[in-house]
Amino acid sequence: MIDFMKYKMLYLLISTIIIGAGLFSVVKWGYVLSIDFIGGTNLEYQLPMPMDKKVIEDTFKKENIEIVTYNQKDNVVSIRTKTLTEQKEGAVRKSIETKIKNKITVLKFETVGPVLGRETMIKTGIASLVAILGILLYMTFAFKGLNFALAAIIALLHDFFVVIGTYSLFSHFLGAQVDTLFVTALLTTMSFSVHDTIIIFDKIREYKKKEGLIDIEASSNKALMETLVRSLNNSITIMFMLVALVLLGGTTIRFFALTLLVGTITGTYSSPFVAVPVLIWLEKRRKG
Repeated sequence: MIDFMKYKMLYLLISTIIIGAGLFSVVKWGYVLSIDFIGGTNLEYQLPMPMDKKVIEDTFKKENIEIVTYNQKDNVVSIRTKTLTEQKEGAVRKSIETKIKNKITVLKFETVGPVLGRETMIKTGIASLVAILGILLYMTFAFKGLNFALAAIIALLHDFFVVIGTYSLFSHFLGAQVDTLFVTALLTTMSFSVHDTIIIFDKIREYKKKEGLIDIEASSNKALMETLVRSLNNSITIMFMLVALVLLGGTTIRFFALTLLVGTITGTYSSPFVAVPVLIWLEKRRKG
């Protein structure tokens, strides 16, 4: 039998490094917030021919419109600006059409106020707290002990910090924006983490019932031996699908899939190597 718990200090070191790097990124660079959170206008134009970026930027500047982000691929230009009215958008578009002496096709024109972002974050926070409280109550009742619930919550918080820290790195180096899809991926990661943890904890409880007052480390190692392959097979199947979405999916869902991929990896890792060591520590502390 493999003694997984022999390396618990290594697991602690790995988690500390990953979370530390992520939190450093959050403090140092923060996030690029999407239009959902800070408000603004998203424009997407199809030009009759490729244009110099400076020409379009100068046109917006003359109309006193601040460009937040600018992306161009072939004849399609995606621009994010401060909030625009339809009249203002029409005026700047006509100015560009006058310069190129041709018509521009509007592929996207959407304006969002910052209120949606605040409401989303408040509701996400409330949902997360309700979920954590529900997990705490359910696991305390199901496993007849608070230590199981606390260990699961700590593993869940571990995954939460890994995901938000990693996404800050994605935001800084890859331009990923915090949007509602990121919130969805974050909540999905939290649920996935608890699912795997409950499976392992159920096996530990089963061994405790069968063998009585067995050493908690021994029962944990047995439970991990029995469940680890199943968890890995399940997670790897999900990872293959997410990698395909990251590589082949469109830009709209790429970072959503990448966040889920990080969440799947950290959820698979935290259940055996964070939740279980924490449970052992809590159980020994209670008995000692």
